[in-house]
Amino acid sequence: MSGGSGIRFDRVSVAYDGTTVLDSLDLTVEPGEVMALLGPSGSGKTTALRAVAGFVRPASGRVFIGDRDVTALPPHRRGVGMVVQQYALFPHMRVEDNVAFGLRAQKVAKGEIRGRVAEALEMTGMAAYARRHPRELSGGQQQRVAIARALAIRPGVLLLDEPLSALDAQLRSGMLAELSRLHRELPDMSILYVTHDQIEALTLADRIAVMDKARLRDVGTPRELYRAPRTAFTASFVGNANLLPVTVGAEGVAFGGTELKVATGDAAPGASATLCVRPHLVGLGTGPNQVAGTVSEVQWRGATHRLYVDVAGHRVMADLRELREPPAHGDSVLLHFAPDDAVLLSAGVTTDG
Repeated sequence: MSGGSGIRFDRVSVAYDGTTVLDSLDLTVEPGEVMALLGPSGSGKTTALRAVAGFVRPASGRVFIGDRDVTALPPHRRGVGMVVQQYALFPHMRVEDNVAFGLRAQKVAKGEIRGRVAEALEMTGMAAYARRHPRELSGGQQQRVAIARALAIRPGVLLLDEPLSALDAQLRSGMLAELSRLHRELPDMSILYVTHDQIEALTLADRIAVMDKARLRDVGTPRELYRAPRTAFTASFVGNANLLPVTVGAEGVAFGGTELKVATGDAAPGASATLCVRPHLVGLGTGPNQVAGTVSEVQWRGATHRLYVDVAGHRVMADLRELREPPAHGDSVLLHFAPDDAVLLSAGVTTDG
């Protein structure tokens, strides 16, 4: 990474009262890239973002924005914009004054502030609400104002900490589309996006960094992590996955006494491993890699049915286009999947690696 607005974590660790909450993070966000930090609560993702913002000081390691080492700089000298899930708008200020707040703190000339506030509100679709107070806005509108305030200072880096978690599903979908549009309009701005929502990460990010228990577990494009996860944790956290315990054979694997043809790479025959198959790639009826089981649950999800099937003592999920006559609880069924639709995860590749 050179110049520009990228971010680099150089073995960054953060500890609170002797407990490590971020452990030796090495990660680069390229200029203009959207990087999602995805993981469960307590995984270290928000701590990483706050280390970039300057709200936490690393116990060791360094944080770079572009070529600048900002580890010791206070937040107001880092040139970053930040949006959090609680909006954090000043209730006594009108929208335009909320958006102008950071510019006034930076002592930007009054004449320039007016133009930059108008530009940021226009960009976020909030120009018509400039004279309103936050209490007169919906949750989605308040979040747009918070984003406008972050954009008004023209940051090289935009930090988003669960920015959509307080919104309902329909508003969240609309805001995802707006964030994608904003990134197209501001292609040089790097975005670090913290979320525990896999749909947000898959939709918005150029790359996803998967975190768990204070450590980086995997990083790659959404397509890479979804189609060819490296670990069982990544497979289960980036999309839904069937994770089946198998034994490697000469031409495939054995699962519950059934031989399945899948690519085994350099896995040694006789080794234990985990087979990852996405539910939407599992079919109902006869086909390649066929297994027999008993339906334990049927869920109607509108456009699809999800079947939970007990196969050799293991629960297998199948997401199928809405069935006119779905099987019932207790029915015997056959499931199948194509050899190319399965990924073998070595037992030696764990989430602790």
